[in-house]
Amino acid sequence: MRWQRVHGRHRLPWQGTRDPYRVWLSEVMLQQTQVTTVLDYYARFLDRFPSVQQLAAASQDEVLALWSGLGYYSRARNLHRAAQAVVLSHRGRFPDSAAGLQQLPGVGRSTAAAIAAFCHGERVAILDGNVKRVLARAFAFDGDLSRAPEIERLWALAASLLPAQGIESYTQGLMDLGASVCLSRAPRCEACPVASVCRANALRQVQAYPLKTRKLRRSVRHSAWLWLTHKGQVWLVPRPEQGVWAGLWSLPEFDAVDEALQALSSLPGEPQPLAPFVHKLTHLDWTLAPLHWPLPARLPKAAAVCLQQLWPDGRWVTPSAALAMGIPTPLRRLLTAADPSVAV
Repeated sequence: MRWQRVHGRHRLPWQGTRDPYRVWLSEVMLQQTQVTTVLDYYARFLDRFPSVQQLAAASQDEVLALWSGLGYYSRARNLHRAAQAVVLSHRGRFPDSAAGLQQLPGVGRSTAAAIAAFCHGERVAILDGNVKRVLARAFAFDGDLSRAPEIERLWALAASLLPAQGIESYTQGLMDLGASVCLSRAPRCEACPVASVCRANALRQVQAYPLKTRKLRRSVRHSAWLWLTHKGQVWLVPRPEQGVWAGLWSLPEFDAVDEALQALSSLPGEPQPLAPFVHKLTHLDWTLAPLHWPLPARLPKAAAVCLQQLWPDGRWVTPSAALAMGIPTPLRRLLTAADPSVAV
């Protein structure tokens, strides 16, 4: 806590407030995302949705559009659902305990604890990724954190360390220590306030902790992206409500370029296969092969009917309008590269 007062972070826009809405928004955005990335998104979100009531009243499309590029889109959908739950079930007020906050969609145990600690001073432990690493190293915790019973053991340890007073400073200190000193790949042990009592440091085995034997299995996928353009517009379709990029707008997708050519053989124009590229997600290496298909200005009625039959919810939008919608990051890059003047 003394270290945090001198060396911790004090000027982040979500600090210095006990407004649960602002703290909750920051905690959700910071899940698996760096502070430097979150700063701009946080400011834009508050500008567009300054209260939980306004967020709840927005459409999912509006929320996903603002979230576009931040990744892990289930966070945005849960954010929207949780805002609606606060308004409809709690009269616009967030629950004032960690237990109550955990009942909201997408609010896990650590996020709920952080909100309760910072906004209400509740004496409750957090255990996000950074804090897991700090505690595992400080105590040379040898439990396998891919196993639920060992996670529970670490929760118990975290709870046993809580100070009687100053939970806000203590919680922020743990977060700051993990974010700026006890780093995953290059820990700065010489700057650590607990280096003298850190068991992993004493054992010279800092990189051995935390222990997690089950590795994330990465998969590989190959798809073709149908990039239809007509009179300066692009054809977008909504993605399914489940799976990668759920609920976003994107280009029609096929298993292969040949499949796209066959399905749309009656369309006029000259399709142009573009160089495939790999988009890396947390669990997936996805090779996407764009097929650019410029359609003539005078589009036969049969062609328009074909598109509506294949994608009833599809729509033509300008590139600038597309960039204001909830679209995947690689599509944003594709459209911007095609016409840098529409970048937003």
